Amino acid sequence: MIALRTAALLSVGLFLLLTPGALTAKGPASLHIRVSVENDPSNMTPESYAGSVVEGGVLLGALRRLQEAQQGFEFMVKEDPDFGLLLESVNGVAGNERAQTYWEIWSENSGEFSRLDVGISCYTPKPDEHIILRLDSTTMMSVQ
Repeated sequence: MIALRTAALLSVGLFLLLTPGALTAKGPASLHIRVSVENDPSNMTPESYAGSVVEGGVLLGALRRLQEAQQGFEFMVKEDPDFGLLLESVNGVAGNERAQTYWEIWSENSGEFSRLDVGISCYTPKPDEHIILRLDSTTMMSVQ
């Protein structure tokens, strides 16, 4: 009985060794992205970081990976019951309701800029995409 079990285990082991990729867990590919942070209203040179996201992964995962790997990059999110995760602060600079500032997320592909209409937990970056985290202020128009 033991000999039969040993032979079965050896057969399975040999099968795994001879089957290409059987012992390697090939996960999703890692895609390069670039992240820029524009948090200074004087439009000084933005901080830029090289990051990655797994193929099919969301921006939140890429930002978390970047935060773990890149000293000097940090971000915080807050959960809104209606809109999900919102970018609250980047590199120590938080949006401020009183000052009417908030973080916007932009994408740049081949010189075309567009503001994302979904948050960091829903957006799936494309390979070599440039993500821009921009502190913006809403302009209140006064009625006279």
